[in-house]
Amino acid sequence: MELDDQQTAALIADLDHHDKPTLRAAVDQLIPLAAELPRLREILNHRLVEAGHRNYWPVAYILGHLPQPPAAAIESLLDALGHREPDIRWAIALLLIRIAKQDTNLVDSLIQLCARGTVSQKRMALYSLRDLTLSDAVSSAALLNALGDPDATVRVAATIGLRLRPELNDAGKNILLQTYLKDTDAKVRNAAAIALANLGTPDQEFVTALRKNRDGEDEQTRKVAIAALDLLEKRGSASSGSASDR
Repeated sequence: MELDDQQTAALIADLDHHDKPTLRAAVDQLIPLAAELPRLREILNHRLVEAGHRNYWPVAYILGHLPQPPAAAIESLLDALGHREPDIRWAIALLLIRIAKQDTNLVDSLIQLCARGTVSQKRMALYSLRDLTLSDAVSSAALLNALGDPDATVRVAATIGLRLRPELNDAGKNILLQTYLKDTDAKVRNAAAIALANLGTPDQEFVTALRKNRDGEDEQTRKVAIAALDLLEKRGSASSGSASDR
């Protein structure tokens, strides 16, 4: 595969283009080219650290598709999890998830970002940990710690991630329960209810709170309480059925 200097310059210039379709077309063309052309990789690595550009994430995104992405590209991708546009954040998160499946150091970086990033970075890091389907104590602790974040959207992201943590111990489940009982934001409380029900937590205090909220005045809170109680009942029935089968 060949690429002359003019073509290279035009495609790389488009990485700073304000028009998203033009920018994306350039990224799509450069990804396979960078995999085959060492000279292009050199140019892109230089462009990634060169001052005065409008966009840096597209270069990092291209380099992130290499079998061994450079450290500067990973750092730029992590930074871009705070991008103002959601579709760009999610595209980058999906790429980071793919890389993290082969690179545990990147998992560590995502865990650190859960505590130290901007609001958007924290959310995207938490969702990335969720989609990696991890089951280790360190990432579980990161999710639990994020329940204390001052931003409600971060707490929602953490709660959603905890829903997929069947290994969560009683202490962790209690933290989640306290979130349901005491969090100041209704969306966080509702997410915590579904998370706890999904974990099959038969704690009496949780069931009592669900029954109380089932009869409350807020429509969404009622719906979530009913859904959580139904989920607990189904999980209880399934467990009983499995026990009787044995």
